[in-house]
Amino acid sequence: MTKYFTNTFSVINLYKKPSIKSEVVTQMLYGDSFSVSKKTQKWLKISIKEDNYKGYIRSNNFSNYIKPTHKVNILKSKIYNHPNKKKINELSFGSKIKITSSKKNYCKFFKGWISKNDIKPISFKQKDPFKKITLFRNVKYKWGGKSFRGIDCSGLVQICLNFNNIFCPRDAKDQVKYFKRNINLRKIKKNDILFWKGHVAVALSKKRLIHAYGPLKKTVIMDVDDTINRIKRTAKLNLSKIKRIQ
Repeated sequence: MTKYFTNTFSVINLYKKPSIKSEVVTQMLYGDSFSVSKKTQKWLKISIKEDNYKGYIRSNNFSNYIKPTHKVNILKSKIYNHPNKKKINELSFGSKIKITSSKKNYCKFFKGWISKNDIKPISFKQKDPFKKITLFRNVKYKWGGKSFRGIDCSGLVQICLNFNNIFCPRDAKDQVKYFKRNINLRKIKKNDILFWKGHVAVALSKKRLIHAYGPLKKTVIMDVDDTINRIKRTAKLNLSKIKRIQ
């Protein structure tokens, strides 16, 4: 039986190789779990439980597996040492926690207290799986990022779907293979996912989309046709696929 551990730090980087100079391929948020396949004094080679993503993290005192009860449903939630007292940390959207007790409008978990208004039960899901995606508007672009401190294009897609208990691979190249239903550009509608080689965006309507866009260094809302033309002009890439998840 596979043994899992749980990340109890706000955000940690997963590296391609066991070096902080290596590429950050993704991040784990608070509450993400993982198994360890190799261990050295400074590094752990791991596989993330939620998406089977593999890489290296710095060795640390991680918790044994914690089964979450709730998840953060705002862009960033303040963590207090006591209810509404001193802020000691912040958790990003999609972070998962296990509530152990509550007091008035606050809930206690392993690392402190959190407002009840900032969380939803772990089973909660919305009819619109991308309803929260605009929370990330103007969040800076960060390769491998998945939090309010920085996010990349495929991380933005994954974190919204994962929040709604929908499995989604981490990288755009795997996402385009995983979602099977192809859509013609003329029939595009809200929540369709647009793919280019190495890039992905989500339609907010027939005319508008949102994506974490490297050239503009942040998550932006743009016109669909303008985006297609811009990427073709600047990156020499054509729109490759449009997928519908529902």
